[in-house]
Amino acid sequence: MEHMYNLNIERAVLSAIIFDAEIYEDIASRLNSKDFHLPFHQYIFGVMEDLHREEKPISEEFLIGKLQSIGKYDEMGMMDLLSANPITNTSAYIEEIKAKSIKRSLVTLATEIKKVTIEDDMSSNDVMDLVEKKLYEITSESTSNDFRDAKDITLAALAEIERLKAMGNTKLIGVDTGFKNLNDKTSGFGKGDLVIVAARPAMGKTALVLNMALKALERNEGVVFFSLEMPAEQLMLRMLSAKTMIRLQNLRVGDLTDNEWNSLSTATSELSRKKLFVDDGGHATIHHIRSKLRKIKSQNPEISIAFIDYLQLMSGDNNKKGDNRQQEISDISRGLKQLARELQMPIVALSQLNRGVESRDNKRPMLSDLRESGAIEQDADIILFVYRDDVYREAKEKEKEMKAKADGKDYKSEYIKKEDEETELIIGKQRNGPTGTVDLIFQKGFTKFIDAHHSSNAAFEVIYDKAGTKEATFNLPQI
Repeated sequence: MEHMYNLNIERAVLSAIIFDAEIYEDIASRLNSKDFHLPFHQYIFGVMEDLHREEKPISEEFLIGKLQSIGKYDEMGMMDLLSANPITNTSAYIEEIKAKSIKRSLVTLATEIKKVTIEDDMSSNDVMDLVEKKLYEITSESTSNDFRDAKDITLAALAEIERLKAMGNTKLIGVDTGFKNLNDKTSGFGKGDLVIVAARPAMGKTALVLNMALKALERNEGVVFFSLEMPAEQLMLRMLSAKTMIRLQNLRVGDLTDNEWNSLSTATSELSRKKLFVDDGGHATIHHIRSKLRKIKSQNPEISIAFIDYLQLMSGDNNKKGDNRQQEISDISRGLKQLARELQMPIVALSQLNRGVESRDNKRPMLSDLRESGAIEQDADIILFVYRDDVYREAKEKEKEMKAKADGKDYKSEYIKKEDEETELIIGKQRNGPTGTVDLIFQKGFTKFIDAHHSSNAAFEVIYDKAGTKEATFNLPQI
């Protein structure tokens, strides 16, 4: 088992910290106490963390005192440590400790796989999910199976309060939604939130989340998009239309002016360098989503948000004939919520609404309109409904016109199509905040949503520069 650990290397790294405490923070960013094999070395590294947090010297005297106070002092172990030759370049040693730690974790995982497969008779899909989850934990060190004690939780809460204080009076404490009015109501999407965006067809279901994705990319954050309905090229066309303010129809046929070609070239060059990852395979199970998202997140920690278009096109892990669809949707929504918490990032899933909304005079959606609503309503942290009254007004006028023509009568529609339509983003549920309505403007030609300014009713948009910093706020003409 010697190839699974090297005590001399562990002693060398710990000794280097004692001789030069300035290097502790760099080493602590790459190692944790469990990466050391010898229990005494684990205790020492843990005590070093305590001393650093308490702003006390990481010295022989303070280490011994702290170890004695918790009953973990080993005089021989400390002598071995202090007699180790100090090193100046710790990188290679740290990599060796980490590599051996991973090997030990993999051996433990192999034993666990054997147990759940043979002794517990776990299904193959469940075993695969367990393996992927454990591998993600090993490579990213993002989660732990241990209980979190009061000290850890209190310190984490204090750090979060200090972070919020440093942000001043801003209401944004989660992931930026891309819309100021929505940020004001939600404080941003929380890390670990499952967010459902639901609408009837033609309301701009997809366009809204693409706008959110585009804003995240402009802030230099990473975005994952699972597109089960349209190919990645169509998604990119919509993003480019929103970014360049070139009409989507013109982009589709390549009917552009010289200036528009230049604008398009600049936008495509900029977006090509962003961390956007699209899976447009057209079919996905919750197992598929879990596996791919864990992998891409571990490879790209800057990923801040994931989108799924849309939830009802997903299937469960065990899609057997005769399965109850509501139960399947329940498994999917619960799986997405658990995955969001595991990866500490919001997952935004689009969802269909029942046709029942069409039969009401007031067609604004409610929670009961969610298709297979029970589980989705329960698991979601935030549920948003997209509602544009003009969609129904236009449809009603077309219906009147067709009826008049069928009766041989002339009909002059009084409805005037708008380039910019008022949109209600209805917060139907928010686990940690108020419900209500957020006002947006939908610029149809560019498949783009922007905030509606409350005070002057003028639309405005927050612009980000290439570094992801808020550059300016531009007021647009009144609608």
